[in-house]
Amino acid sequence: MGAYWCDQHYLDILDKTRVVQYIKQPNSCTRRPHAKAMPICWEGTCDHMFFYDGCTFLGGQYETIATYDVTNMPMAIIQRNIAMVGCHPEAENFWHSMYSYIKIPRNPLHDVLLNHLVEKLWRS
Repeated sequence: MGAYWCDQHYLDILDKTRVVQYIKQPNSCTRRPHAKAMPICWEGTCDHMFFYDGCTFLGGQYETIATYDVTNMPMAIIQRNIAMVGCHPEAENFWHSMYSYIKIPRNPLHDVLLNHLVEKLWRS
């Protein structure tokens, strides 16, 4: 969802927070950037979400919306009025079917989670 663009090496719009590759973190549950259904927890709802070289967030202060389930590292955050997400809740069914090895189908609940995130931004 473009979170990498927020980092200091691009638009530099975050307060003391770095946007970094999840796969490069010491305790990452994966080392490969390819598409997969990544285990996540989004505000208490645990599921698998489409991942393709997604990011995590280091340093600074922010509200954590979702984490990578295995490591509990931030997967989706809000800082000020900026929401950033490492996985792809917007992924459509065909994203999953393009990769035959992804055996977990897209969950329609991801639309609800994404809409909820947008509502949080409007209220802040």
